[in-house]
Amino acid sequence: MLTVLMVFDALVALVLIGSVVAQSPKSAGMGMGGGSDTVFSSSARGMDALLARVTVVFAVLFGVITLVIAKMTS
Repeated sequence: MLTVLMVFDALVALVLIGSVVAQSPKSAGMGMGGGSDTVFSSSARGMDALLARVTVVFAVLFGVITLVIAKMTS
C-alpha cells in the first residue's frame, strides 16, 4: 500500500509541476508597479483558468497524500 501511494504521489507531483510550468506568466517581473499587467489586476480566462484549478486540486492532493505517507511511515 505504501509503495502504491508513493508512486501515485510522484505522478501527482509531475502533473503539478506540468500545470505550473504550462501557465502563462501574469507579469514581467516581481515589481509592484502601477501598470495594468500586474498579478492582482488580471483575471484568469480560458486555459489559464483551467490550469489554475488543476494546480490547486493537485497541490491539495499532493499535500494530503504526502501527509498520509508520513503518517504511515512514522
